Amino acid sequence: MSFFDLIQALIRDTQQSVAGFGGELALCVTIVLILFLKIPRSTAWIDSFYVTLIGSAVALYLAGPWHHVAKPAEIFTGLLVYDSFTVYFRTLLLFFAVLFAIFTRISGVPDRDAAPDVYALVLGATLGMCIMASANQLLMVFLGVEMASVPSYVLAGMLKGRRKSSEAALKYAVYGAGTAGIMLYGISLLAGVLGSVHLPTMATRLATLIQPANIEHHIGTDTHMVLVLGGLMVLVGIAFKLSAVPFHFWCPDVFEGASAEVGAFLSVASKAAALALLARVAIGFGYIPAWSAPPDPVAVVSPADTPVVSSLAASTPAKSTAKSDPAPTTEVMPVAYHKPADALATLSRDQQNASLSLARDFLWRGLAFLAVITCTFGNLAAYGQTNIKRLLAYSTIAQAGYMIMPVPAAMVLADTDPEAASGALASMAFYAGVYVFMNLGAFAIVAFLRNALHSEEIADYAGLIRRYPVVVVCFSIILFSLIGLPPFAGFAGKLLIFSFLVQAKLWSVLVIAGLNTAISLYYYLRVVKIMTIDAEPENRTARPFPLAAAAYSLAITVPVFVLGIDFNRLNEWALSAARQLF
Repeated sequence: MSFFDLIQALIRDTQQSVAGFGGELALCVTIVLILFLKIPRSTAWIDSFYVTLIGSAVALYLAGPWHHVAKPAEIFTGLLVYDSFTVYFRTLLLFFAVLFAIFTRISGVPDRDAAPDVYALVLGATLGMCIMASANQLLMVFLGVEMASVPSYVLAGMLKGRRKSSEAALKYAVYGAGTAGIMLYGISLLAGVLGSVHLPTMATRLATLIQPANIEHHIGTDTHMVLVLGGLMVLVGIAFKLSAVPFHFWCPDVFEGASAEVGAFLSVASKAAALALLARVAIGFGYIPAWSAPPDPVAVVSPADTPVVSSLAASTPAKSTAKSDPAPTTEVMPVAYHKPADALATLSRDQQNASLSLARDFLWRGLAFLAVITCTFGNLAAYGQTNIKRLLAYSTIAQAGYMIMPVPAAMVLADTDPEAASGALASMAFYAGVYVFMNLGAFAIVAFLRNALHSEEIADYAGLIRRYPVVVVCFSIILFSLIGLPPFAGFAGKLLIFSFLVQAKLWSVLVIAGLNTAISLYYYLRVVKIMTIDAEPENRTARPFPLAAAAYSLAITVPVFVLGIDFNRLNEWALSAARQLF
């Protein structure tokens, strides 16, 4: 292929890919517009809130679920994948961006002068999160994580002049830089062994590398060690975005030091994008879906002291160059193991997935342990908290543990029942959907109460039912839903997750999850008890609660109740989104 033909192919691919990238392009245009309108005096009067709201709404329209995805497709030469799973999480992220913009307008943070910078950072982080949800290469995984993280570091220090806010931003940036370096080194290890950063290609080569025939011929502990170490390092970066134990240390301090508005953004959008990325990476290394599998079996020749030739044509005699048919192409991949010169393995997709059972076994065990320890630590650490934002930070850690649990269940079920495996990931997607309303509602009410009471201490919420009855009822419903009590959306989400833990026979994970649900009753109900039963202080000075804030709190709480009773529509959408993963 000549250079001209290559350029033409790239142009054609870009033209075809843009249709599946409309939401992200709308975000880019909105960011540029916000920053440009701030420069000249003639346009400085334009409120960046309206630009953000309109731009987010347009992005939501271009990326929404009404665009049916008949078949998954790789876009931009395989850097990203466009499927129903991408559409689902991108819709959640952009819908949250719309709700978040309205929330910040009502709460008054940021102010008019800081709003353009803050909204540009929020939309920039959202753009990175959309890339995380559709990443199809490890370098795009890293790029998406960094695009989402770097603006978040600045947002954490948004409250100027506050020592805790500056400390939170610094701590967040230091932890983020460390985990980014570890993740990038893990990507280099995996790329070095497997010869690619394209997830479907890596899965195919990993299946060849760990197939029983190669294990019988002792491929070497060094290769195994590099693969395991590289995989763990990549998971470090994802665990950081999920605030999973032991990469959670930044979370409580950042949530306490940053404003409640930033806490809402980090706890909802960041978690949703990280969950989508976790599912992508887990499936990318543990399962080869039908849409990404080659049409013919892959023949792999592994002569001693020679590289692997990954092509079906490699096993056939070469044709004469005098004919018009093009010569078969071969792809050379350096590997770290040797086999006899006459060894030939032809793997179909089913055989490849069977070989990947070792990778799935490693993934489900590691992720199950991560989910269990994260859930347990988050719930136990929340017990002694006196600041509502720190309590919600540990609640976020615990909720991340619950939402990780369907991924190991999917890895176990993928061996025998891919449809049930997609259902497990659908339960994660469903819980992420209801989590948008639960945590956004919780942090929104905390911000509104901060404006009214000038305090974020739980003790200062005593007797609020007598002064702000509507808001207290809304906050109580959200806390009940976070516990997982019926008939609220949190109960439906946990019920779906627990049902797939039963199908996967992960009994120990199920028991620990159930015990953690019981443990969480104390600290959630303690907040409800203080607001409703404790006596109101006689010397309390509080502002009247704005009507817009009460209306927003009620509007966010209604879906928490409705999705607990009629959850089938969201569940069906989540099922259709996850089905294309397998």
